[in-house]
Amino acid sequence: MDTDLIIDVKDLSKSFHKKPAVVGLTFQVPRGEVLGFLGPNGTGKTTTIRMLCGLLTPDSGSGHCMGYDIINETALIKSQVGYMTQYFSLYKDLTIFENLDFRARLYGLTDRKKQIAQVMEKLDLERRKNQIARTLSGGWKQRLALAAAVLHQPLLLLLDEPTAGVDPNARRDFWELLHGLASEGTTILLSTHNMDEVERCHRIIYMSQGKVLAQGGLKDILAQVNLTTWEVKGPNLPLLTRQLEALPAVGLVTTFYSTLHVSSDNRIALEQAIAPYVKNPNYQWQLTHSSLDDIFIWLTKTRSEYRHDR
Repeated sequence: MDTDLIIDVKDLSKSFHKKPAVVGLTFQVPRGEVLGFLGPNGTGKTTTIRMLCGLLTPDSGSGHCMGYDIINETALIKSQVGYMTQYFSLYKDLTIFENLDFRARLYGLTDRKKQIAQVMEKLDLERRKNQIARTLSGGWKQRLALAAAVLHQPLLLLLDEPTAGVDPNARRDFWELLHGLASEGTTILLSTHNMDEVERCHRIIYMSQGKVLAQGGLKDILAQVNLTTWEVKGPNLPLLTRQLEALPAVGLVTTFYSTLHVSSDNRIALEQAIAPYVKNPNYQWQLTHSSLDDIFIWLTKTRSEYRHDR
């Protein structure tokens, strides 16, 4: 096993009540990388995270997390991993300091006060240390949850939808904290639905129905898909949508506010199919860059035809 890899798993699979949740998952993550797990709800992202940190046992497959076997050495993994859930799970009637002190006792830290002071300073929590957790805003609850997850200085930080329900400013600040941790050597794996967060990850794994559809850097995935997209503006877009979706050469029609994105992986066939509609003076057509939403909706829709497993 490569000692520079924090995660190295092969062919992981997990089912619940005979329904596959994760199928044949293989990937590696080096130290200090921020890896984003993307995909629709119920696609296996959380199941994968829980297998990696020893909370679930795979039905099949093998791998190591921080050098420990994910099946036989789960206790050692749990002691060195930080896990932040989607929903705030600390004690709402305790102060920030009391929550962190309680977590430090669970970790068995020998110099609790020093380590609590260090993490509060790093995450700018010192001035609020006596504030009751339930009175915190979403962004500050998020900081507290992150502080609790990294209090024992884990090598790996697992985040499950960490910015759900948080305003854009708090999300930006949170990402600055994450990249600061990554620059110090912490490996971060997170699941997210927010497309604006994708660009902040070093690499992406996109999953659907428990399978990996694409993985790599953002530019790699854009190149892999090679999608052509036209933007359309004009009246009665719902009717135009139905007309375009009936054309075999049109692979995807997506509504974005007052415009449509019309996409296909066959540029020539797409242009021939939409030519009569482009001539209609009531509509304004413009060739545009495929958005992240276009790419990932396309991957989900065409999962049976498109696979790229590295």
